[in-house]
Amino acid sequence: MSKKVGMISLGCPKNQVDGEIMLSKLADNGFEITNDVDGADVVIVNTCGFIEDAKKEAIENILDMVELKKEGVIRKIVVTGCLAERYRDEVLSEIPEVDAVVGIGSNSDICEVCEKVCGGEEDIGEEDIKTFGEKTCLPLDGKRMLTTPSYYAYIKIGEGCSNNCTYCAIPSIRGKYRSRTPESILEEAKTLVDGGVKELIVVAQDTTRYGEDLFGKCALPALLTSLSKIEGLEWIRVLYLYPERLSDEIIDTFANNDKIVNYMDIPIQHCNSDILRRMNRRGSKEELTALITKIREKIPDVVLRTTLITGFPGETEEQFSELSEFVKEMKFDRLGCFAYSQEEGTPAAEFPDQVDEEIRKKRGEIIMEQQYNIFEKLNHDNIGKTMRCVVEGYDGYTDSYYGRTWRDAPDIDGSVSFTCGYELNEGDFVDVEIFDVNEYDLIGEVI
Repeated sequence: MSKKVGMISLGCPKNQVDGEIMLSKLADNGFEITNDVDGADVVIVNTCGFIEDAKKEAIENILDMVELKKEGVIRKIVVTGCLAERYRDEVLSEIPEVDAVVGIGSNSDICEVCEKVCGGEEDIGEEDIKTFGEKTCLPLDGKRMLTTPSYYAYIKIGEGCSNNCTYCAIPSIRGKYRSRTPESILEEAKTLVDGGVKELIVVAQDTTRYGEDLFGKCALPALLTSLSKIEGLEWIRVLYLYPERLSDEIIDTFANNDKIVNYMDIPIQHCNSDILRRMNRRGSKEELTALITKIREKIPDVVLRTTLITGFPGETEEQFSELSEFVKEMKFDRLGCFAYSQEEGTPAAEFPDQVDEEIRKKRGEIIMEQQYNIFEKLNHDNIGKTMRCVVEGYDGYTDSYYGRTWRDAPDIDGSVSFTCGYELNEGDFVDVEIFDVNEYDLIGEVI
């Protein structure tokens, strides 16, 4: 009788892709994959360990599984992902109910690990419950069991990061940046589209670094151009474009290719040049303003998303005010703001001028309040426009469909509710005229 395995995957899309590769490997080796953890022989908690909030979420999920294990609802718990890699010994010592901890370099061993933990307590030794291969052993590609809806999928084009921002633990967790070959990416993309995927979401820790390790230069424009030639693919969305490497060639590729949606996720983190330098990032308020102005001139309908950090060590009231004014001036379409998280093992964690936690959080709240007012105005400007949307489902209570415009990334941005005079299916693409707004979401009808 096959063993049932369930997975809880947390964190970023890159970690989700890793989880999908593990699930496919398990299925191919005779395990039954279940979406309901109740009754599972093994539950894999595929964790994020990037910042404090993500670690708390991961631990809460592990502890929830511990309770189910105590109640006899599930049998075994395996922890994978960034938290497992970063806190190798702590997970087992502090949560002894966990049966195995698998570092990212040992994801390929997931079948063997699950077999061992299911074999009985007496068969398990110390060497079996802690498995940590070299980070470079994490597969860059592989057959996947999609956990996204059938019409969209993430496609990871690189692993790790070499930017070495002083606040970030990713390089120590995931290793240096490694690009996948274009051939591997294109082969997987064609397979995904043949399987019904209509929107590909290109991800890496820094997509603008793609190809530098393979070709000595950024190969993102060439890759996107090749992806756009795949028949049946409607949208290509690109996440995490670093401003330092956002070249004219990349901008022009967006501007001149209809399949690449004009949505740019550019994590700038701050605008003050001294803070950026302490973050080990380049640029200044003037350079960022010039870049954003250039993008908007070349791509008039572009949607710009960014992320910011408030309360970075040494951030003064004046530097925060500069950031606040910058947000007001730039009017980003989408924005996420995070209070600085003092991550052990990072250079910034040792900086002497740490900002009080309450001040960090308060500054983040101020930025988000500002952004809401900006977003509300921008959203109302969409009334009367016609937008291309993907259908994501039907709501019987309101007798309307719901979905996303090209301006919205899944699980990050808003949605649109719309009526239609004929039946639609999940994954259909339709043109919707917007006639109203409900906070973050749009309301319209198919034309």
